Amino acid sequence: MTRLTGSALRVTVYIGENDTWHHKPLYAEIVHRAHAAGLAGASVFRGIEGFGASSLIHTSRLLSLSEDLPVAVVIVDTEPRVREFLPQLDELVTEGLVTLDDCEVIRYVGRDANQGVAGTKGKKSL
Repeated sequence: MTRLTGSALRVTVYIGENDTWHHKPLYAEIVHRAHAAGLAGASVFRGIEGFGASSLIHTSRLLSLSEDLPVAVVIVDTEPRVREFLPQLDELVTEGLVTLDDCEVIRYVGRDANQGVAGTKGKKSL
């Protein structure tokens, strides 16, 4: 079971939805590598509008549909674990923006291997 409370570091990776790594979405590769590295968590958020280094505005509005909407991958863990993961981001992100922010985790408890199995004792609901 993973427990993370207190000071942490948040990494946000801003990329395009169409960015790829070996023919698969870059955001998926980042999430899978973060998972393989044992980081506490990662989420992908799709933007509805934005612009970056290209200065082109990408939007989901009907009259100007974009095929490359902005995407943010957010990863949170302890500072040492995040900093250990940064070289992988350096390898993956050739165009984009990576930011680091200090944050505080109020409560994070990962699922243990038996949670969600029918008949398991100690099963808790929120």
